[in-house]
Amino acid sequence: MVAGARPRPPSRAARAVPLVRSAGGAPGMRRWLASLRRGLLLAVVAGYSLFPLYFITVQSLKTPEEDVFGSPFYVLRPTFENYTELFAGAAARVRGFVIVPRVPFLLWVMNSALVLALTLALTLGSGVLAAWALGRLRPPGWRWWRRALFATYVVPHTILFIPLYQVVLALGLDDHHGALILLYAAMALPFVVWLLSAYFRHLPREIEEAALIEGASPVTAFLRIVLPMSRNVLVAAGLFTVGTVGNDFMLASVFLLDPDKQTVAAGLGVMDVSLEELVAVAGVNVAAVPVALACALFARTYVEGLTAAMVEGA
Repeated sequence: MVAGARPRPPSRAARAVPLVRSAGGAPGMRRWLASLRRGLLLAVVAGYSLFPLYFITVQSLKTPEEDVFGSPFYVLRPTFENYTELFAGAAARVRGFVIVPRVPFLLWVMNSALVLALTLALTLGSGVLAAWALGRLRPPGWRWWRRALFATYVVPHTILFIPLYQVVLALGLDDHHGALILLYAAMALPFVVWLLSAYFRHLPREIEEAALIEGASPVTAFLRIVLPMSRNVLVAAGLFTVGTVGNDFMLASVFLLDPDKQTVAAGLGVMDVSLEELVAVAGVNVAAVPVALACALFARTYVEGLTAAMVEGA
């Protein structure tokens, strides 16, 4: 080395290379942690949502002895005796020194299915026509009509019991399924019309015009072009109607007093749970599981329908 010369810095190849990368530097690890967090969150939400169904299923499979002395979270000796008694008919039976009346549960199921089917038909049939008129034909004041319809949806139904009962008596529908069908349709129609009209409002008119050019009538274009395109929104409206019917207890218990005409919700509400607690739980499970399965089956379509209606501009 020449005297007075400055020392040369070490070459780049001679520099020390860290053997361990900084934490969190790997993109794959970050993605894995994000997926893990999402999975844990979904697991918590799913567990919270499904636990009631699991709990009533466990209770419905217990014997009276295990219900008293066993754990509330699992069953050791499952039995279908409660379900057998539920569908055994309406004849009373003797348990010890107590006469336990049986309930016409199968008849209640048929009544509920009848009310649900007719309510769906009435709600969707009239809702589609009203929504098409407001969203597509747009009569004078159509914006205010939509707002007024939606405003009626937020009115508490409990304050309408007396006027509703007077209307039911005037129509001669006291203790008749027709009263529930009309009331349920009236409860669901405001939201259904508001939802469908929001979708029809921005549906491209070129679709109908193309069908009319091809020789289709307006009715044919509506039935064969518009309605199939609106399938997701119709499913969303239908599931909302199912929820309206399935969640009701007060109206059914007030307007249907004959045990042979009651729905499942009203019938289970008047059972003597002090004598038939597990049978009542089995009835709740039978009523809840089909609705939960239907909602799970159409969940994707339901979300797509709501999204389509909202994005199109409510």
